[in-house]
Amino acid sequence: MQKSLDEKLKRIAADPSCKDFVLADAKDADMAAGVAAPGKCFERSSSSNKFRSLQDYREMIRSNVEQGLVDIMLMSASTSELLTFEEKIFDRSAVTPAVRLNDTTDIWLQASGNYKSQPSLPFRSTTLEEVRFGKTGGEGDIQESRVNLGLYSITFNNDSSTDVNTLSAYKEFRTESEEKGIRHFLEVFAPNCPQAPIEDLPRFVNDSIIRTLAGITRSSRPLFLKIPYFGPAAMEQLVSYDSSLVVGILGGAAGTTFDAFHQLWEARKYGAKAALYGRMINESEHQLTFIQHLRWLADAEMTDPKEAVRSYHGSLAKLGIEPFRDLESDLRTS
Repeated sequence: MQKSLDEKLKRIAADPSCKDFVLADAKDADMAAGVAAPGKCFERSSSSNKFRSLQDYREMIRSNVEQGLVDIMLMSASTSELLTFEEKIFDRSAVTPAVRLNDTTDIWLQASGNYKSQPSLPFRSTTLEEVRFGKTGGEGDIQESRVNLGLYSITFNNDSSTDVNTLSAYKEFRTESEEKGIRHFLEVFAPNCPQAPIEDLPRFVNDSIIRTLAGITRSSRPLFLKIPYFGPAAMEQLVSYDSSLVVGILGGAAGTTFDAFHQLWEARKYGAKAALYGRMINESEHQLTFIQHLRWLADAEMTDPKEAVRSYHGSLAKLGIEPFRDLESDLRTS
């Protein structure tokens, strides 16, 4: 089946001012947060230490893919093995499966861990063969390739030694991914442990992206970027530098519904062409309804994030779902 991502990227490449917008559901948190990855189990218990199961998490992926409103479903290699190769849910869907291709130490978020307070180090758990061909069953049987897209993340910490290690690992990955036919989009995090003061963080991240991509030829460049949203000025600065860049935002921590809807609406207004939301979707009251409203905002079918919040609450009421916050509180920033 033709994938909506490919169609949109073709139109964006032909006309960067077109209205197409890529929306992704990031369900790869098991590569980072362990037991807490599937999110709190609001349906079963109000206890703060009760979490959904991995099976619950994967069932949400199935539902969100079946809905068909996101363009990309980002997963861990183990989840992709099950859903992409064994169940083959993407064969009959316009949604593109994608796999997290590396797991740098700054996303190691184990309870009581201390990794995030140390400069990011490059690391890859999975191999591109596993991602692309989905070796299953423990017998090493190779099936038909069903995945050719993944996320690679890097973090700069304003230190030449750690940042060279980061870029060297990315160079090695790009060489291998081009040989293996795996496309990637590039996530650039804000510094997790800067080794020297950074006066202008948005400019530092923008400059780091531009400097990195300047040394990469077209065949191994990322399809698009996934970066923190630092506000209108930083977004405009990056987009206006190179109109061929497809800039996407990451959602970050879950807050109010207005936080999520306003962020997407504003980022789109100032040039973003993609949004990849993980916790914001996963910690919503009803994921399918939340995604529907994100889609309406992404496609400019809704143009007021506050009205989108009101509409979302109205939809929850029709479903008989009690919102986590009353409407007035949910219309505020967290």
